[in-house]
Amino acid sequence: MASASRSESIPERRAPIPARHIAAVVMGNGLEFYDFLTYSFFAVYIGRAFFPSNVPSASLLASLATFGVGFFTRPIGAWVIGRIGDRKGRKPAMILSFSLTGIAITGLALTPPHSRIGVAAPVLVIFFRLLQGFALGGEVGPSTAFLLEATPPERRGFYTSFQAWSQHLSVLVSGLAGFGLANTLNEQQLQDYGWRIAFLVGVAIVPLGLVMRRSLPETFHVASTSSVRETASLRPHMGVAVLGVMLLASATIGNYIGNYMTTYAISTLHMRVNVAFAATIVVGLSGVALDLVSGTLSDRIGRKRMMLVPGAFLLVSILPAFYFLLHYRTAVALIGATALLSSLAALSAGPTVIWLTESLPASIRSSGVAVVYAISIATFGGTTQYVVTWLIKKTGSSLAPAWYWTGAAVVGLIAMSVVRESAPHKLRSTSRVDQIRNEALSKN
Repeated sequence: MASASRSESIPERRAPIPARHIAAVVMGNGLEFYDFLTYSFFAVYIGRAFFPSNVPSASLLASLATFGVGFFTRPIGAWVIGRIGDRKGRKPAMILSFSLTGIAITGLALTPPHSRIGVAAPVLVIFFRLLQGFALGGEVGPSTAFLLEATPPERRGFYTSFQAWSQHLSVLVSGLAGFGLANTLNEQQLQDYGWRIAFLVGVAIVPLGLVMRRSLPETFHVASTSSVRETASLRPHMGVAVLGVMLLASATIGNYIGNYMTTYAISTLHMRVNVAFAATIVVGLSGVALDLVSGTLSDRIGRKRMMLVPGAFLLVSILPAFYFLLHYRTAVALIGATALLSSLAALSAGPTVIWLTESLPASIRSSGVAVVYAISIATFGGTTQYVVTWLIKKTGSSLAPAWYWTGAAVVGLIAMSVVRESAPHKLRSTSRVDQIRNEALSKN
């Protein structure tokens, strides 16, 4: 099973990508996830505003189900916008996805509650979630392809890991916004308008993000001319796609359970809102601190080893961490358990996207990464928080998230053990060893 097109496995040297170009990609990708994650963090309040019910858990489930609706349009957006990235260029695809996100996040923030416009409120919310899902489905492929194609081969891991770093940055900003609002506003104010302020923070950067993305250069023609042109079809690379789905499904379940910790702390552990948001801040800080470290190490020791080692530690840490949290139910326990699990997840998950992007040829890289990512996220990200909430309710066990995450970690480790190395540095080393071996054999 090929891990990458051999014509692209050891590409030519390129100059480092300018910081302003990284900022343009990070800003767009970060806003995409800020919107989705902010919805997740404020799911309790959004549920009360648009899905009122006499049963609090029913309102929360309806809100989380609407959160999940956005994932249905992710594969569609991945295919449509991803193909634009492969045919017209990475830049126009990124501008389109960012523009649609701006419309969706603004619409959601300004939709009146059910008490004012009745059934039109949940209808509008669902529409904006569908639009946001479409936009986000088409964001990841072109932006990740851009980062990989614009950077020196020996530093692909570092620069491409900004994709994951921007997601965790959005978690951190969203968590800080929620924490600040929770400590400034009372419960009723949070319900009435506090959660809307968090969304409007994201709206504020849309104009700047559009201007910065319009200044980006195009990388598709560089990637295309530097390699042998291959058939624009994912079918010959189905092995890579299947492993990519397994890796991303495992990482997605872990990420969304981590992002769910705020809701989990409020609804299951019955902690104060301001304490619960500390978990979100810890998840964001862990990723921001370790994503680039993980990418850099993967450039030096390889993508596979960087996935496997922290992935194995994560597997054996999930259940003990949740047991610890459930036993003590304190702020220290919440922060400690979240910090351990999110740190291991950040170290292990980052190289999965880098490996997938390196393993696909330029002609299908944007759409291929987008579709594989969207299928994984839509199937597992869109259902994770709903499923664990439902499992907690049905089983009565607060450990349901831990068991679900443990199963996902096992699947991820299986895929990690099968993939072939894709880091250019490791491929060069392997090629040199093969050359020496062949020379020795020829002499004999």
